[in-house]
Amino acid sequence: MPLPYIIGTGKNSELYVNGERTRLLSGEIHNSSASSLDYMENVVWPSLRPLNMNNVIAPVYWECVEPEEDVFDFSLVDGLITQARREGVTLTLLWFGLWKNSESTYIPQWAKLDRDRFPYMMTNGVDEEAVFTKGSVTLQSVSPLSETAVQADAKAFRMLMRHIHEIDPEGETVIAVQIENEIGILGSSRDYLPMSQEAFNSPIPDEVAKEYGKTGTWEEAFGDDADELFMAYWFARAVETIARAGAEEHKIIYYVNAWLVQFPDRPGQYPTGGPVFKVRKMWRLIAPTISFFAPDIYVENYRDVCDEYASDGNPLFIPETRPTKDSVPNLFYAVGVHNAMCFAPFGIEDLMKGVAGLNEEELRRLNIDPSIMGGDKIQAGRMLSKAYSIISNMDDLIFEAHREDRIKGFLQYHERGTILHFDKYSLKVTYGSAGPFAQPASPNDPVSGGFVIEASPNEFFIVAVMCNISFYSNAKRNVGTLSKEEGSFIDNKWHRGRILNGDEMMLNRFGSEPSVLRIKLYEY
Repeated sequence: MPLPYIIGTGKNSELYVNGERTRLLSGEIHNSSASSLDYMENVVWPSLRPLNMNNVIAPVYWECVEPEEDVFDFSLVDGLITQARREGVTLTLLWFGLWKNSESTYIPQWAKLDRDRFPYMMTNGVDEEAVFTKGSVTLQSVSPLSETAVQADAKAFRMLMRHIHEIDPEGETVIAVQIENEIGILGSSRDYLPMSQEAFNSPIPDEVAKEYGKTGTWEEAFGDDADELFMAYWFARAVETIARAGAEEHKIIYYVNAWLVQFPDRPGQYPTGGPVFKVRKMWRLIAPTISFFAPDIYVENYRDVCDEYASDGNPLFIPETRPTKDSVPNLFYAVGVHNAMCFAPFGIEDLMKGVAGLNEEELRRLNIDPSIMGGDKIQAGRMLSKAYSIISNMDDLIFEAHREDRIKGFLQYHERGTILHFDKYSLKVTYGSAGPFAQPASPNDPVSGGFVIEASPNEFFIVAVMCNISFYSNAKRNVGTLSKEEGSFIDNKWHRGRILNGDEMMLNRFGSEPSVLRIKLYEY
């Protein structure tokens, strides 16, 4: 059986696991959940079971893997894999090594106490907001220019992947690993340690000079972009060293994720040097072992981020996004427009805690906020579970439609609607759930979102929430409905529910519950 692999590029990318094409309908658990197998057993897995997931994104911690230097402990990893196999899901692992959200809090205690081999980055003493001198600041983040630190991380990661290869040699359970998490430097546009200053003032590396057609020092070559490209080079170089060490032991899929550029969009206000879109060229040059670049989407312009990260042949893989009532329309857009390889709300175990059988006292004892037990979260979890079931049961049709360019998606921002153009017909999508049979809007209702598949020139499958859809003939003829069916896909085969006619044929209306309609048209 081949190890997990990807074929194709962009929206035509397809992930194969155990020899079968798959889409990861996933969720990332909280940062500390996987540090206790008992917590996973009693809290996390009961909360995940109702969600129809096929993959779980879970951290692995350097501090736990190598608690003493050169002494390795894989008991947490073994237990996590055993539990995942029992639950019938695959795992995507997060390597919390040198950097997590730009800081070095997951390095082992022995590394935290060794400032010589694990030097922390320094600012230049200028406040990035107020622009006044306040003295240089030492950040709790190891410099990527420290070769000894990078090699120590790479050694631990190599041992981890060697162990995983021994217990999961065909990649049946662990299918991918994210190297580090949201890396970069926060609080400064670049590292100002003496060794970093020396590197910054030296000529740019030959491979960078050749790729960019530039010469001179970093500042001479790149001007205002020098700080960010300098840090991107060194972070990418460190990640490539770590990823290559793992790939030499177990050649599965390795990727990196990004804390997005957002207001104020100056270097140092987001983790600078991380794999954000504008430095992708540098990352691709320096870190060829990395298969793709993934966005963590917590910003409002979700649609724009998807479009950006799905460009230039990069498959869309969303390892983190906010778990809200809008998770379902966001999922539908990512899958319908970009054939997303993965969709994973963060803190996924929170969505269905209400079915885990824990009372308020037990939740507090486990340091879980009882407020998450409210109806909003549970409703969002229930809707996501239904959406995951819809996607997984019709995925063959979705993949085929993408290959033949017969699928279009939509997601509401502030517009009233959109127009989707197909061969014979165009669809007017009106956002919201207006109409004579609509129910009053609820604060828990999601925004409008969905996708439409043209099964044949006269036949459409519509998967959506919170919208009305009407059809128009591109030949400017009248359009009639041959048939309209509720139903669902089971194992990629359509199972009809009610045949809708009369009053129910008047509007193609979708409410807050994700649902599927099959509609056949004719012209007259």
